[in-house]
Amino acid sequence: MTTTAAGAPGTTVPPTTQPATTADRDRLRISARVRILLWLLLVMAVALASVAATTRSILLRDTDQRINGLLTQEAGEFANFEEQGFDPETGRPFTDPGRLLRVFLERQYADLDEELIGLVGRQGTVPTQIIQQREIPVALPLHKDADARRRIFGSPDTTGTLHRPEGEIRWAKVAVARYGGEPEAAFVVAFHPGREKARADEVFRVLLAISGVALLMTTGIAWVVAGRILKPVRLVRTTAAQLTEQDLTRRIPVHGHDDVAALAETFNAMLDRLERAFATQRRFVDDASHELRTPITIVRGHLELMGDDPAEREETVRLVTDELDRMSRIVEDLLLLAKAERPDFVSPEPVQLAELTADVYVKARTLGERDWRLAEVADREVLLDPQRITQAMVQLAQNAVQHTAPGQTIRIGSRADGPRIELYVADSGPGVQPQDAEVIFERFRRGTARRGVRGSGAGLGLSIVKAIAEGHGGRVGLRDTEGGGATFVLTLD
Repeated sequence: MTTTAAGAPGTTVPPTTQPATTADRDRLRISARVRILLWLLLVMAVALASVAATTRSILLRDTDQRINGLLTQEAGEFANFEEQGFDPETGRPFTDPGRLLRVFLERQYADLDEELIGLVGRQGTVPTQIIQQREIPVALPLHKDADARRRIFGSPDTTGTLHRPEGEIRWAKVAVARYGGEPEAAFVVAFHPGREKARADEVFRVLLAISGVALLMTTGIAWVVAGRILKPVRLVRTTAAQLTEQDLTRRIPVHGHDDVAALAETFNAMLDRLERAFATQRRFVDDASHELRTPITIVRGHLELMGDDPAEREETVRLVTDELDRMSRIVEDLLLLAKAERPDFVSPEPVQLAELTADVYVKARTLGERDWRLAEVADREVLLDPQRITQAMVQLAQNAVQHTAPGQTIRIGSRADGPRIELYVADSGPGVQPQDAEVIFERFRRGTARRGVRGSGAGLGLSIVKAIAEGHGGRVGLRDTEGGGATFVLTLD
């Protein structure tokens, strides 16, 4: 049966799929602590298993080498005895293979898993007589296994390995023949490596058990250590989750000098930059709303009260234009202060300080009818942004013009003291009150002596000068002028 949408017969409604929510993703996400632990356990498990397997392989190799050496030694001893030995009863060389095997076996001391036997006579390929040295503790020794004896006795090889359900046999054989006749007897040394291999397997199992215990201990230790290492990372995550535009004050405690501590320091530095950026943004909005509210109110009030009289209209247009010009200057100054927080606010380049000072003096002379004087000039090359420094010095000169009367002296100069340079503007005005010296460089703050004076500006000029000085890594300061007045100094290190 096909389901169709209402109003659209025959149209199949596709099944709706819900996107994974944040909660679903959080449930599927594996924490870094667990991932570190899983990778550590995987690496350790592979390493420990490799050690156990390598140890077992080494033990088995050593067992094979020992068995091969033992078989070679026993076969060599019998061959030497056959060639050089004498029958103790006759004092003459052996002529009977059975007698040779019996005498030799009586003089041997075999290992626990070693079996020395003599096989005499032939009936097809089956020995008719078995000379056994002793019983050995295995499930089915060679002297009781007729099929195994037949296969070894009839084999053309001198050494080999016999695989059977009752256990593996490693063997070596030395054929014995009557003088002038065909071989009809053989000395066989057989070794049952089952117990040796079982010992290697036991060591392997013990190593695996120890590795399992080590993994369990490592799990607990690694869980605690990973938690301690990742604690600053969790703090970063928690702090980031709690940050808002209204609260950027949280910081991560920094402990130690490792990479995690460096991460915390970097994150704190990022928060510092964000806090400054948001503070600058809020301050810009607050300052703009505060300073622009008054001219907007003035413009609106005059426009609402403007009548039909041409003279009144002309006066209203003049006042409105004046306020709009002031608003424009305020906005430009605020934008400049906002840009001061950016790293590209200043673009330093090599500049001749004497030439820059003279240029500032020439430009400042057009600001008002004052007794302008070019004081001392430092003749050296410095690294600074000439446009920004000129802007700051002209602003200080404009400030001096506003605080002096026509004909009063304003001096502009520069001097060098080692690596430090100073550019200054000194006026002979009323000076700055002591209570104002700390606040005049703040935004929208003016000295009490000039507060409320028309044309004194919005109080952003000295803030711009301070921003330019700090952009160069320097500072702006205020000093008293000899004979009265104020001296503003830009100090650049």
